[in-house]
Amino acid sequence: MKKLILLFATMAIAVLVSACSQGETSPKEQNEKLKIVTTYSIVYDMIKNVGGDHVEVHSLAPIGSDPHNYDPLPADLVLTTDADVIFYNGLNLEEGNSWFNEMIETAGKSVTDDNVVRVSEGVEPMLLSSDEHKNEEDPHAWLDVRNGIKYVENIREALKKIDSANADAYDKNAEKYIAELNTLHEEIIDMMHAIPEEKRILVTSEGAFKYFSAAYDFQAAYIWEINSHSEGTPEQLKSIISIVKEEGVPSLFLESSVDPRSMEMVSRETGVPIHGKIFTDSLGKAGSDGDTYIKMIKWNADMIADGLGE
Repeated sequence: MKKLILLFATMAIAVLVSACSQGETSPKEQNEKLKIVTTYSIVYDMIKNVGGDHVEVHSLAPIGSDPHNYDPLPADLVLTTDADVIFYNGLNLEEGNSWFNEMIETAGKSVTDDNVVRVSEGVEPMLLSSDEHKNEEDPHAWLDVRNGIKYVENIREALKKIDSANADAYDKNAEKYIAELNTLHEEIIDMMHAIPEEKRILVTSEGAFKYFSAAYDFQAAYIWEINSHSEGTPEQLKSIISIVKEEGVPSLFLESSVDPRSMEMVSRETGVPIHGKIFTDSLGKAGSDGDTYIKMIKWNADMIADGLGE
């Protein structure tokens, strides 16, 4: 806690220095792009698709990192303070160590402000069931493409509200993007239904695929339910090993942003191979597989179909 207080004190000083160096002319008066901050890379990509040439976007949690428990830097607070719009997931994603709410408050903003936008608004949340997180919201709604479309709709409306001069562009970009997402959703349904029903058990490290599993007719199984301080305990490992053996699970999957050791132990104990990596909380690095929201979801679907459809 002392470390976090010291960090935000340092960040607040950085903001004051930045504020003193700023002129009084607003970005829109200068006809500049909207300055946007988002908490993680998946929403970053959605905003880029909707905003196009009219936005300049920064993701706080870097690609490959875990937005559940991100530790913001002083530069992040400067960017957040100067941002025209801030987008966050909500649904218990950024609450980890209260980093997001504390940063927003230090930046002189509030989650109730019109320019602080929860992109998951309107999503029907699934709830966690483990003792430590019972009845908390599961944040991974974007893994159901239909929820991703709701995110895009919320982003579009927020951009139109703050930058009405470019509303037509935001509408046009969003319409094209949503059409691509609808096509992707239908393709995934076809791919997943080609897998025999008895093999549709998706085993991952974190229980991030509940929304995906509900949308595409799977059973979600996992070592731990949500990234926190209790990951890969002996009890969790014993439980998932039992499920894998009893259900005859053909393949295991490892998320790109988690420590592989727990899943490697499950593989050793069961003799079931880790088929490959899939994406959950972050895109892939630029130029690699999964470096956009559409590509990451398509990659996941291909990997799952290949691993469980054998």
